[in-house]
Amino acid sequence: MTQAGSGPQSTDGTQRLGFGVDVGGSGIKGGIVDLVTGELVGDRYKIETPQPSTPEAVAGVVAEIVKYFDWSGPVGVTLPAVVTAGIARSAANIDKGWIDTDAKALFARAIGHPNITVLNDADAAGVAEDKYGGGKDKSGVVILLTFGTGIGSAVLHDGVLLPNTELGHLEVDGKEAEHRAASSVKERKDLSYKEWAKEVSKVLETFEALLWPDLFIAGGGISRKSEKWIPHLTNRTPVVAATLLNTAGIVGAALAADTAALQGHAR
Repeated sequence: MTQAGSGPQSTDGTQRLGFGVDVGGSGIKGGIVDLVTGELVGDRYKIETPQPSTPEAVAGVVAEIVKYFDWSGPVGVTLPAVVTAGIARSAANIDKGWIDTDAKALFARAIGHPNITVLNDADAAGVAEDKYGGGKDKSGVVILLTFGTGIGSAVLHDGVLLPNTELGHLEVDGKEAEHRAASSVKERKDLSYKEWAKEVSKVLETFEALLWPDLFIAGGGISRKSEKWIPHLTNRTPVVAATLLNTAGIVGAALAADTAALQGHAR
């Protein structure tokens, strides 16, 4: 065990702490977060996603991660799914049994208390990047896009999240955006960074016409090589690389849970 904590204050009172768990198709990882800096306190703890990744099996792993840290405060959990009022409405890279599952109630039973917030994984990353990462100190409309197998999205206005946007499914010149410009398309078609950036630009220009953002944040694994493709983009809105990388989901989940607790309810 790397760090224990029961709630939002550390033992010496110098940090405001939160706890997040990020559920992915291959791994479930969690940790304690310094909500002032957006950094993890100690190491994260990761367990392979059970196969099949049924709701009960995943909830058991989430509870195990929370127990590992001896954490009893509010908990934020991300899912690769649309989540409304704590209920999973879709399932991407997890078992289809999640659809219409009351995820909030499920995790509350598994963890043993009701202070649970459940949100979409891209939304969690967007919240984290907007506050602590690529969008820090940026006002207006900020859009995080995660380029991977598909394109995940999060839209925020002055730090307030518009949940469950699915911009990757918008049609762009006859194709879904993610079928045109996901990083998996680059790999499958063996495109150069410049060729792929042309497709990304076309997608970003469509999003610009609809939402008029002030900033795009590019996430996903390919953001680590942002210097190879961001300079080739031709859309008008500034694009910066995400900075939190594989901690963004944990950090965003912890922040969402803390925000819900401060508002006197957990979603």
